[in-house]
Amino acid sequence: MDIFLWGVLPYVMVVILVGGSMWRYKFDQFGWTTRSSQLYESKLLRIGSPVFHFGLLAVIAGHVFGLIIPQEWTEAVGMTESIYHFNALFVGTIAGVGTLAGISLLIYRRRKTGPVFMATTKNDKLMYVVLVAAIVFGLWTTLASVFWPDHDVTYRDTVSPWFRSLFIFQPDIAAMAAAPTSFHIHTLVGMVLFMVWPFTRLVHAFTAPLHYLFRPYIVYRSRDKGASVAPRSGWSEVGTRDRDTTKR
Repeated sequence: MDIFLWGVLPYVMVVILVGGSMWRYKFDQFGWTTRSSQLYESKLLRIGSPVFHFGLLAVIAGHVFGLIIPQEWTEAVGMTESIYHFNALFVGTIAGVGTLAGISLLIYRRRKTGPVFMATTKNDKLMYVVLVAAIVFGLWTTLASVFWPDHDVTYRDTVSPWFRSLFIFQPDIAAMAAAPTSFHIHTLVGMVLFMVWPFTRLVHAFTAPLHYLFRPYIVYRSRDKGASVAPRSGWSEVGTRDRDTTKR
């Protein structure tokens, strides 16, 4: 079972994520969207959406820092284990709570706003369940370090080496198998989330309009009142006949 969960399933997840995204883009480009519901309700959306997205960015940054950067590198730059542990706990808790609060507000909005709820598909409902589960279990693993001080050390000794070993196609199954159960659950839910990703509205994350940050400014100019042309009747002549007569 460990071989399948930590040595096979991650690559199955990548195949489904990449292959499903390519299939979705090829056969469902018109559905490659968030299906915005701002027209139906905007007050709660203006609060919940930024809180969720900024919290999610912080969560992703924390995962990248914790999973990819080895412990030896952080110690080499003078970051002790206690400092790393405090930052992971402090920043991770804020990011996790913010992300959970944002998604909870968005789900409440979707459930209580009739037109928004009617536009919710079965795939959306499944996506929300898996996404909330991933956030909750991730927050659980973060808060667990408060009650079990060696919990974070175990994370850097087990989950991180296993994650990095996947990129060289030599998965460290023994390391992941030795991780606490909470990390097992969080990792499995995370893989399920990525497997359903291509078939839900989450695909819009792959086409974020980042080019808007680098496009040139758009200059708006008001029309000079003195240069405005008086409106003419739609039946009036264009004037080509008069110009021809003048030339003759």
